[in-house]
Amino acid sequence: MKNIIITGTSRGIGLEMVSILSGMGHNVLALSRNSEPVKKLALKNVNAFSFDITEEDSHLRTERFIEEHWDSKVDILVNNAGALLNKPFKETRTDEFRQVFEVNFFGVVSVTRRLLKFMNKDSHVVNISSMGGIQGSMKFAGLAAYSSSKGALLTLTELLAEEFKENGPSFNALALGAVQTEMLEEAFPGYQAPVTAKEMAEYIANFSLTGHKLYNAKILQVSNSTP
Repeated sequence: MKNIIITGTSRGIGLEMVSILSGMGHNVLALSRNSEPVKKLALKNVNAFSFDITEEDSHLRTERFIEEHWDSKVDILVNNAGALLNKPFKETRTDEFRQVFEVNFFGVVSVTRRLLKFMNKDSHVVNISSMGGIQGSMKFAGLAAYSSSKGALLTLTELLAEEFKENGPSFNALALGAVQTEMLEEAFPGYQAPVTAKEMAEYIANFSLTGHKLYNAKILQVSNSTP
């Protein structure tokens, strides 16, 4: 039984992952601003509370939970929370650009830094990025803030893996292609992806449990299509 933290669990891939990992018998802490979708599932070994990745109080509450309920141990962290802005660059205000980075990049920095003290050599941090953040991949107008924040996350993953390679945890990133989620619909209205949220959640769940045995500092492109 692993102690697993997942951010961004109110819908899509994150919500599906909670069900999958709970079904495998693991302890799951589901973190999202809207905790109701997870609570309504009433899953075994799952805890959820409202969590804002940009707020200090949310991080403190998470730390207290780990100390009180998990004996100060985290085996897996899946940084899945994400914010999307689909807007022409010339119309995007600096504060809007910054808001996307606060969730997609600085939020990951905050969560990871605060939870490192609960991890060890065998722990695994999985950062969920996007094909839009891969250098040389197809890019789409209107996604400047989103894709650039996901590109920054990929570089961060490599740097942290190097910094903690002696004593862990392992750090890997998955750059996802088109998955049929609410966020995809917001970015590309009407597009039908060939991969469902559940199918991708199953892949990520299994990778989070075993990927660090074979990989560290790796950027894996998990995509069979892009819009």
